Amino acid sequence: MAITELSIILLIVLVVVVGYSYPGWRDRRIVARPFPDAWQQHLVRAVPYVNRLAPGEQQQLRDNIQRFLAHKTFHGCGGQVITDEIRITIAAQACLLLLNRRTAVYPRLKHILVYPDAFVSNLGHEENDDGIVDIEDHGHGLLGESWHYGKVILSWDDVRHGAANIHDGDNVVLHEFSHQLDSESGSANGAPVMHGGNYTAWAQILSEEFEELNEDFHHHHESVMDYYGATNPAEFFAVATETFFEKPHQLRKRHAELFEVLREYYAVDPTAWQ
Repeated sequence: MAITELSIILLIVLVVVVGYSYPGWRDRRIVARPFPDAWQQHLVRAVPYVNRLAPGEQQQLRDNIQRFLAHKTFHGCGGQVITDEIRITIAAQACLLLLNRRTAVYPRLKHILVYPDAFVSNLGHEENDDGIVDIEDHGHGLLGESWHYGKVILSWDDVRHGAANIHDGDNVVLHEFSHQLDSESGSANGAPVMHGGNYTAWAQILSEEFEELNEDFHHHHESVMDYYGATNPAEFFAVATETFFEKPHQLRKRHAELFEVLREYYAVDPTAWQ
C-alpha cells in the first residue's frame, strides 16, 4: 500500500475516532434517534402535565431524557431490577429541572443506585469527605442520597409515589437532583451556579425565607414548605424546589419573592402546568 493511501486511511480513522469522542456530535446522534412509544407512555405517567408544556419544552424534555439515559448508568440494589419504567421515571423528573436552561445534563453524575424501598445507611446526617450532601430519614430508612462525586441513590417506592402525586410537594427525585445542581458550584450550600442570575437577590431572599421557615418550625406555624427545609440552606433549596414544581400556586401566593427567584433560576413557570 502506498504511503499516500495509508496516510488517507489513517486520517479517516482519526476523523472517525475524534468525531465519536466529541460530546456535541455524540449528543446530536443521540437525540436524532426516535423517542420510543413505550418511553413516551412512561414519561406521561412520570410527568402527567407533560402535554401542558410548550411544544418546544416537550421536545427539550425528550432530548434531555435521551442524553441522560445515554450517559448515566443505573444500578439495582437490594434485589431491585432496573426497568425502562424506572429509568424513564427518574430521568423525566430529573430533566424537568433543566428546561429552558443552557446547561449540561448533570455532567458530574455517573451512577444512579435504586433500591426497592427505603434503605439503610451507616453514614451520618452531616456532609462527609465522600461527598454526601443529603439524607432524608423519615423514621423508616432513607429515601434518597445525593453525592458530590457522581452518584445519586433513590428508593424506587418513593420515586413512584412522588411521580404519582404531583401536588403534595414531596418528590424525592426533584429533591435529590436539585442537590446535584447545587453541588455544581463546588459545594452544596443552597447557591447553585446562576448562569447570569442575580446572586445578591438570590442570597438575600433565600436567607430570609430560610429564617422564616425556621421560625415557623419552632413556633409550629403552618407552612407550604416541608419543615425538612429548615435543616440547612442546601436542604432549604431542595425543599423549595419540590414546592415550586408541585405547589406553585401556593408558593407564589405565600412566598412571592421566593417563587420569583426560583422561576428566574429554573426558567419555567409551573403554574401554567398545574
